[in-house]
Amino acid sequence: MKIAVIGAEGQVGRDACAEFERNGDEVHGLNHSQLEIASPDSVEAALWQIKPAVIVNTAAFHNVEHCEAEPAKAFVINACGARNLAKAAARLSALFIHLSTDYVFDGGKSTPYTETDLPRPLNAYGNSKLAGEYFVRSLSPRHFVLRTSALYGQHPCRAKGGLNFVELMRKLGRERKEIKVVDSEFVTPTATVDLAKQIVKLSRCDSFGLYNATAEGSCSWHEFAQEIFALTGTEANLKIANATEFPGRVPRPHYSVLENQRLKAIGMNVFRPWQEGLREYLAKTNREVYAAQVSL
Repeated sequence: MKIAVIGAEGQVGRDACAEFERNGDEVHGLNHSQLEIASPDSVEAALWQIKPAVIVNTAAFHNVEHCEAEPAKAFVINACGARNLAKAAARLSALFIHLSTDYVFDGGKSTPYTETDLPRPLNAYGNSKLAGEYFVRSLSPRHFVLRTSALYGQHPCRAKGGLNFVELMRKLGRERKEIKVVDSEFVTPTATVDLAKQIVKLSRCDSFGLYNATAEGSCSWHEFAQEIFALTGTEANLKIANATEFPGRVPRPHYSVLENQRLKAIGMNVFRPWQEGLREYLAKTNREVYAAQVSL
């Protein structure tokens, strides 16, 4: 099957391309220079040349602080960009798989959000992604909108300076005598390789709609850091940060744990507990670091 992956150089896009290739598909990875999602003409030209059966959109403007400072740009990319892709997918009769975020919620709950909970974003990023969801759901008859959370993977995330949370903690563990992380925000750390596997599985499914797509379980950022240090044998002096120590410039949900209720209902949930995904990620990165050192 012919697949077009938008944002193919990102941390999710690269894993999605690799997973589709392992599945035997013909993959066309498109980066920013090949397709500009904010431009309808660019979208039309790139996708009509390929004529894919499946379009996967992993591209987004997802630096939360920058989105808040430039809300118009956030909506142009995250909302209008999704609209352009959804319209092209509809004209091509292609399946459209679009990634969204846990930030569509305000964090007011204390139990996991399901697909039936009412969104209420707290910031420009969340609002722009929610607008993109609505465009996709209204314009592309064959679609999957996947809300995910706290992603990390083998490939760099440019919006986070190239370091995901796991690598940031490992770096701080080597460099600092004391590390402080908040324990008042709860998420589900999700490995991008697992999300890529879920995307490929859904590409063969016709139960279209809105789905949560995260690893199983949840933790605070502080608990996530604890697990990272425990699994890597790092003797870090990890402390709980007070809410006032790292004042947020942009409001964020304190609780954004998602439950994959609809994936489970159709028997399509491939996600494992977040701890298992983290163990596999660390095992793979440690092997790659060792191999690089040996080759020097």
